Amino acid sequence: MSLSETKAMGLEDAGDLILHIVLSKIGPESTARVACVSKRLKVSASEESLWSIFCSNDLNISTPLDPHGDPAPSFKRAYQLWRESFRMYPWNLVKRVRLCWDKLKLWLSLNFPEAKATLRKGATEDDLQELETCLKVKLPLPTRLLYRFVDGQELSSSNGLDGSLGLIGGYSAYSHDVNVYLLPLKEVIRETKETMLHLGFSTRLNLIVMAASVVASLKIFLLDCTNGQLFTGTSNRQLLPCVPDSLVRSVHDINGDLQQDAMLLWLEEHGRRLQTGTIKVREQHNVKSISLFPEIPPLCSVAVTNGVQVRASSVFIPEISNLRDQPPAYWYAYSIRMSLMPEGCILNGTHHSSCQLYWRRWVIRADNEAIDNVNGEAVIGKYPLLQAGEEEFVYESCSSFPTTAGSIEGSFTFVPGSLRDPKGGQFEVKVAEFPLELPDYIF
Repeated sequence: MSLSETKAMGLEDAGDLILHIVLSKIGPESTARVACVSKRLKVSASEESLWSIFCSNDLNISTPLDPHGDPAPSFKRAYQLWRESFRMYPWNLVKRVRLCWDKLKLWLSLNFPEAKATLRKGATEDDLQELETCLKVKLPLPTRLLYRFVDGQELSSSNGLDGSLGLIGGYSAYSHDVNVYLLPLKEVIRETKETMLHLGFSTRLNLIVMAASVVASLKIFLLDCTNGQLFTGTSNRQLLPCVPDSLVRSVHDINGDLQQDAMLLWLEEHGRRLQTGTIKVREQHNVKSISLFPEIPPLCSVAVTNGVQVRASSVFIPEISNLRDQPPAYWYAYSIRMSLMPEGCILNGTHHSSCQLYWRRWVIRADNEAIDNVNGEAVIGKYPLLQAGEEEFVYESCSSFPTTAGSIEGSFTFVPGSLRDPKGGQFEVKVAEFPLELPDYIF
């Protein structure tokens, strides 16, 4: 805002309240310029209440803290320190990355503090330069900023790390267990060197390993530092984009406000799914982890029959898929959660406090055509006994499809009471159709 613009607005003649409101609306950059016009405007533009608004809006901080989390003498000074610390980056991108991490940290604090405790302090510019020198890459601007705020997750066993605290989370099916961590820079360097050597990839591809599963099943995510796309691999080393290509842009552009690489988009989408309850923390055998199986429609189907609720959803498993086969093999893990409502099983007006599964039936479709029908006793060798109001019985399995779009639906046969002591005749419980589709975002 120029001197002539300031005079045209009549700011020097405005009352204190009006002036405060106007300055809060025009933002910190214009406010700093207004301060040069007169002593009165300089005093008004330096008010703590004004800069507390700027700090709240831009940085989501309610107390004056510098970028290291240490106290600053004032909100104005705190804002200046933030701008100085990130002067080499577009400010709107800084605010966006800060908001991404704030949302993730808030969700973790409320739902999974054990995982939040593994997040490392932000990396320095020297740390980032060391990685770029070691791996001979130039990091996309959004990824650099993501690591300025949080240097991945601590992988030290001193934190009680048991492979379940990954920020990205995972899934399981039979003996295939996945839980994905965001790697710290030191591990990015080590894993990239080992992976490039193991897979036989050329270092000229400018690929670096940003996230990986730390449990037995191999799954890695590779960032293309040239174009900013994030990839994960199939069983035959084919790389699949994890974010729609059309969204990745201006990853090395220091000017403008359009910068977004796949890492930033990926973490923002992950945060959105956590915040909306699309995915949640699941606890099994006293172990908590972020489960990537969707929990709400339309990606999760829900059906209630005679008091028995069944929820079902799936996750794409790229690491065991082979898309070059003829026909290709798209593998999916699927999760079935069944429970008996608090009022129990209701048959012919009679309430039963328990029921037990005996039989399963599946209709499996690819591109809307039935390709298989499955009939058999039990589920994964078990006959779950459901009790009214108790926790869900959860099981996971997996299946391959020849196309990118498929679905499964079916039914379970239950008996009221138990198989040993039935209290009535068998009845069918619906499993509503749920999708198995190649997603836009792969986690």
